[in-house]
Parts: sequence; C-alpha cells; structure tokens
Amino acid sequence: MIKSLDYGAFMEKFSLQLSPSQHQLPLRGLTFAVKDIFDIEGYVTGFGNPDWARTHSAATSTAPAVMDLLTAGATCLGKTVMDEMAYCMYGVNKHYGTPTNPCVPDRVPGGSSSGSAVAVAAKLVDFSLGTDTGASVRVPASYCGILGFRPSLGAVSTVGVLPMSQSYDTVVSHLGWFARDPMILNRVGRVLLHLPDVDPIKPSQIIIAEDCFRLSTIPSDRTAQVLVKSIEKLFGAQCVKHVILGDHVKDKVPSLQHFMDKGNEDQEDDIPSLAALSSAMRLLQRYEFKNYHAKWVTKVNPDFGPGISERIWDAIKATGENIDFCHSVRTELRAALTALLGDHGILALPTTPGEPPKVQANPATSDIFFSRPFSLLSVAGSSGFCQVSIPLGRYDNVPLAISLVAKHGSDAFLLNLVETLYDTLQETI
Repeated sequence: MIKSLDYGAFMEKFSLQLSPSQHQLPLRGLTFAVKDIFDIEGYVTGFGNPDWARTHSAATSTAPAVMDLLTAGATCLGKTVMDEMAYCMYGVNKHYGTPTNPCVPDRVPGGSSSGSAVAVAAKLVDFSLGTDTGASVRVPASYCGILGFRPSLGAVSTVGVLPMSQSYDTVVSHLGWFARDPMILNRVGRVLLHLPDVDPIKPSQIIIAEDCFRLSTIPSDRTAQVLVKSIEKLFGAQCVKHVILGDHVKDKVPSLQHFMDKGNEDQEDDIPSLAALSSAMRLLQRYEFKNYHAKWVTKVNPDFGPGISERIWDAIKATGENIDFCHSVRTELRAALTALLGDHGILALPTTPGEPPKVQANPATSDIFFSRPFSLLSVAGSSGFCQVSIPLGRYDNVPLAISLVAKHGSDAFLLNLVETLYDTLQETI
C-alpha cells in the first residue's frame, strides 16, 4: 500500500526547511528529495545497502549542495532509494525494492538515482538531487520522461556525498538534478552552481551526431528531426550542422587505440571509438571504486543483489593496467570536443539508444542491453562536459529523450537554452 502511494521512491520521509518566511528566496515554495548518498545531519547515509547503513553512523553535518537548496528556500521531503553503492544503472534494489516507473510501470526506472527520478516523475516533489557517475541522472531522466541535468566537472561541491569513484562521481562534477519544468531546472541549477541570472545566448551551432542517432532503435523523425525543426524555427537553419562523431573521436583521441576492440570495428550495432571510450571510462571507475571501497567490501562481505554483486567484486579485483591511458583519453577528448563545438556550440545525441528493459529482465541480458548506452553516455562522462536529457514524448508508449552537450563551464548557457527550446520541442513532437 505504501509503495502504491509513493511509487517506492523514498527510503525515509521527513520535512526539512530553513527560513520559511523570506519571500524573495529563489526556491521558496518548492519541494525536493535527495538520493541516499548525500549526508543530512542526524540521518545515516545508507548508500543503497543495509550493511553499509548498519556499519556507519549518522551524519554530523549536511552536504553543502543540500544546504544551498535549503538556504534558497526549498523544503526537503526525504531521502530516496538508489542502486547499491551507486554501481548500477537499472534502478533495481533487492533490499528496498525497485521504485515504480510512473510512465511505464513494467519497465525499470533507470539508476542509480532511481528514487529521485521517480519522485519527480510521480509529482511527489518539484525537483530532486541525484549523482551521475556513468549515467545515473541521465538514464533515469530518459526512462521516466523528465528533465535531467549533469553539470560540468568540478562545478558543484562534493563534500558530504559518498563517492562511487573519484574522477567521475564527485558531486563536484556529477551531482545532477531532475525536474519536470525547465524553469525549475534552471533555477535549481543557478543555486547549486552559484550562478547569477544571465540573458540567454543564441547557440552558434547545434551539431547533430548522425552516427549516434543511427545507433538508436527509435526513428530519427521522432528524435533528431524534432530537434532540427525546433532549432530552425527558433534560430534558423544555418545553426544546424552534422558530424560523424565516432570518426571525429577516433581521429582526435589517439590514446583510444589502447581500448579498441579490433573484432568490433565493422559492427553496425556499435560505434567502435565510442565503445572504446566507454571501456576506458568504466576501467577507471572500477579502479577508483576499488581504491575507495575495497577495504569495507572485503571486511564486511555485504549482501548484494544479483548483477550488482558480480560487478562490485569484479571492481575489487581491478588492476591499474592502462590507467594512465584512461587519463590521456579524457584530456584528448576534452580538447577534441572543445575544438568541435567552439564557443556556444551544442552537440546533440540520443540520451540512450533504446527503450528501458523490463523490470524482471535477467541481469545478464540487462548488461548487454546497457553496453550501447554507455557508448553514448561516455561522451560527456569522459570529457567532463555538461549534458541535459530532455523528454520528447513517447514512442510505442515508452518515453523518449534527446540530449544536448555543451563544453565545460557552459552550464548557464545550456540551462538557458533548455528553457528557451523546451516548449518548441514539445509542440514539434
């Protein structure tokens, strides 16, 4: 009965508010929830696993990112369910249950920020906080039909947030947030990023990653063409450019040769250079997860769910081989994408290449299912660029989304662009 009321989104509910009487506060009257990876004073940060909660004490302070939202007038209504140790993108948790996707209840909500996405999609809160290591805001936003924003690397304080891995997680780089309304997405972003109000800037170019859209199982007239028509209406056809992103990355990121699968270079269901990019990103994540958490995992031997257990123990066994090349890939990719986009350029690609899997899907088949999304998600994931996932209605009754990526430090520009573009996109669907 409880799950039917809150869609299984919450770990625990409370009401936390500061300065309720100040009318001028930017988030006054808005409610939010936070993923159970953020410290809130007096509460145990559970990290999605009961053994973690059992072996850790209550937080003695509140994460600065949460405090910023409270200080801006918003009210926190609770902590949300997440995948164990943030090490999955399905949104499944064997201990606390899988939050129900309000858009398609028989499909996973996406993870690891599953409860935070569901709370927004189900209109239980106005916005919510998650983290995004490999995809943990962008995927659930796409699957639940809401907006999801992942800021630039180093843009927000990571103090008081449990790390999944150092380079990729850090709320610093990868706290993310969800909203249904682009104006609220923007207002929350300005608070978290400590940004002043600035006028929107017209994009110099919006580059369609043609090969990435071909990777998608969704017809391009429901994704890329909707964006192109909207851009032409708002900014003119001269803004629209096209690129074969995989070729650009292959040419400009030479360190990827260490991660290329020679047997897959001619496959039509993948983009070899982006698959290599994904491999490099996941290798570094595993290595850093081990550095952070191996001691606790080996000492406690926690009870993990199927699929999660195998991935975590694989990470514990990770070696440092090729780690230096991972860092080279990131540096080269950022330079390559910065040159491609220039000032106020945007890269457009699908958030994910297909529909979310069924809730009861076999974990092994789900791993195969998620290999292609990582190829797309690693573009911003490895470069540290900011990215927003924007809902585009439904196709075959399943939510659709498109993503826009902007260069590092262009968060205000991207948030303003989403607010400008959103209504036209919805009208064009």
